[in-house]
Amino acid sequence: MNVRSMRNEVLGTRVVKAIESRNMEAYYVRTKEEALAKALELIPAGSTVSWGGCESAKEIGLLDALHNGDYEVLDREDKMTREEKQEVARKALTCDVFIGSTNAVSEDGVMVNIDGNANRVAAYAFGPKSVVLIVGMNKVVKSEEDAMSRARNEAAPINAQRFGIDTPCVKNGTCSDCKSPQCICCQILITRFSREPKRTKVILVDENLGF
Repeated sequence: MNVRSMRNEVLGTRVVKAIESRNMEAYYVRTKEEALAKALELIPAGSTVSWGGCESAKEIGLLDALHNGDYEVLDREDKMTREEKQEVARKALTCDVFIGSTNAVSEDGVMVNIDGNANRVAAYAFGPKSVVLIVGMNKVVKSEEDAMSRARNEAAPINAQRFGIDTPCVKNGTCSDCKSPQCICCQILITRFSREPKRTKVILVDENLGF
């Protein structure tokens, strides 16, 4: 184990305990392969499964595994029109398992997520029976304030660039607190506790995943 992995394991183990103290379930794994195995372990066969935009889940191979496994998959990308995509997004709010990540997580276990359409943060907050989040160690920051800063000034501009939209953050690389029609920061969700025990399950991975 290299020194970076040694540091990440010490920090990751502490973050897992912090997340668990907030009535959520959490795990620390070292590799994408271990993350994939743990995620599939948490998703019962036959489940209805969906997700919002989630590069982290894609990067560990989870989305392909779900499409090829014994699951009923609700995938917006399978649809052509905006209306069809919206209908799938609404159905996803009542699925068995919703897959995602987080834009940032603080060392004391608070997660911050920013969304444009709000389907992702809506599902995190309420609806699906279970939420499974794949989180790379690159998203761990010191405090809730740092988590907000990372979400707005790193994750959001990169995602806006990925989607090819016209917002100030695409042009200057950082948040401008805009009111652009294509604003990607319409809804901000801070998750600090789960009233329903273990509804949210976090897999913290010693990898750079997502944005």
